[in-house]
Amino acid sequence: MKDKVEKAISKIRPMLAADGGSVELVKVDEAKGIVTVRLTGACGSCPYSTMTLKNVVERMIREEVPEVKEVAVG
Repeated sequence: MKDKVEKAISKIRPMLAADGGSVELVKVDEAKGIVTVRLTGACGSCPYSTMTLKNVVERMIREEVPEVKEVAVG
């Protein structure tokens, strides 16, 4: 599952990089289906980071890896 999540994140990074940010994988809890990520760069301090996490990062990871139930910030 971790490899699938990494692949999904690699597709997200260019979009975030366009705004000066990025996303890092912190951990994957396969038993619970929870992926923990860290938004970095401009995305880490942006007031819209929660929206970016839920509307972009979580949506795209869950589309690529249906086993993921939630994406959290760590």
